[in-house]
Amino acid sequence: MNASRWNVFETLIRVLTESMFKRLRKWVVTRFFGHSRQRARLVSKDGRCNIEFGNVEAQSRFIFFVDIWTTVLDLKWRYKMTIFITAFLGSWFFFGLLWYAVAYIHKDLPEFHPSANHTPCVENINGLTAAFLFSLETQVTIGYGFRCVTEQCATAIFLLIFQSILGVMINSFMCGAILAKISRPKKRAKTITFSKNAVISKRGGKLCLLIRVANLRKSLLIGSHIYGKLLKTTVTPEGETIILDQININFVVDAGNENLFFISPLTIYHVIDHNSPFFHMAAETLIQQDFELVVFLDGTVESTSATCQVRTSYVPEEVLWGYRFAPIVSKTKEGKYRVDFHNFSKTVEVATPHCAMCLYNEKDARARMKGGYDNPNFILSEVNETDDTKM
Repeated sequence: MNASRWNVFETLIRVLTESMFKRLRKWVVTRFFGHSRQRARLVSKDGRCNIEFGNVEAQSRFIFFVDIWTTVLDLKWRYKMTIFITAFLGSWFFFGLLWYAVAYIHKDLPEFHPSANHTPCVENINGLTAAFLFSLETQVTIGYGFRCVTEQCATAIFLLIFQSILGVMINSFMCGAILAKISRPKKRAKTITFSKNAVISKRGGKLCLLIRVANLRKSLLIGSHIYGKLLKTTVTPEGETIILDQININFVVDAGNENLFFISPLTIYHVIDHNSPFFHMAAETLIQQDFELVVFLDGTVESTSATCQVRTSYVPEEVLWGYRFAPIVSKTKEGKYRVDFHNFSKTVEVATPHCAMCLYNEKDARARMKGGYDNPNFILSEVNETDDTKM
């Protein structure tokens, strides 16, 4: 009885020791090798592109002003609001100066001591402040009725028409830019989230790289399509070094990768087969690789019919070999489906082959064992049996 207890105790100690050393090795690799150098990312976790353009010619920069609409839309809010306020205040003050000039040339100002029967171009403009207020009232069509243009000056009538037309153009452009930026599908993409890590484990008997993605809104993305790009440095047979060589990575779900029913979190996976760039990687060498996996999700917003794209990326430290995602969807007693986002990025360790090549070699060996082996040197010889027993 004591020997049996001692064997159980030894087994328990061995399992705990192996688990402790495994976790310690993972911590050491992550601490001293994974973060020993900061990996350069082309795409951040929230989808922003980390790239800058240098030595751009002045002529090329002028193109941004030719496409002024896109340039204004791409500006940050603080710059956009600065342009918005400056455009209105600047136009009001500029036309205020013009109205003051008209009054000055026509000698409508009080310092000229106009006669009692003098008809001014604009009634009640007594200075620069009054000219600015009249410019503001004209452009925004307030019309308080205190200041008005008379038929005395053709110049004032032409200036009134010109300011009204230009004011409508400024209002249309600036208000349209503000509305377009608010309604951009880029903000809708913020409600699409990816798992913090990617995992590699067996799925359906195949070694797969899995990523979890979720839609935080109840409104759907129509015509969703998901795909990936593996960015790495490669050297061509001619000796050319390509810094950001792009390799297509096909991601699928059980129903395919087109027209996803994106009502609940989905686990997308890439099958690591002979055509996969992950085929020659192993659990021990994955952390030493230098690549960046960029995942894209394209779809059409159901409410606005605008197309949006969501991006994220994974570096080798964020790819966990031998793990799978914890369950996230359950069914309540009331018959409703509940999504627990507490387990969205949670992973569970599972038994996984340490390389894809090992898994396929194991499958080939099992298939050969089931099929048997042919021995070409085997020769069937007939043996004549004689009955040596005599009656």
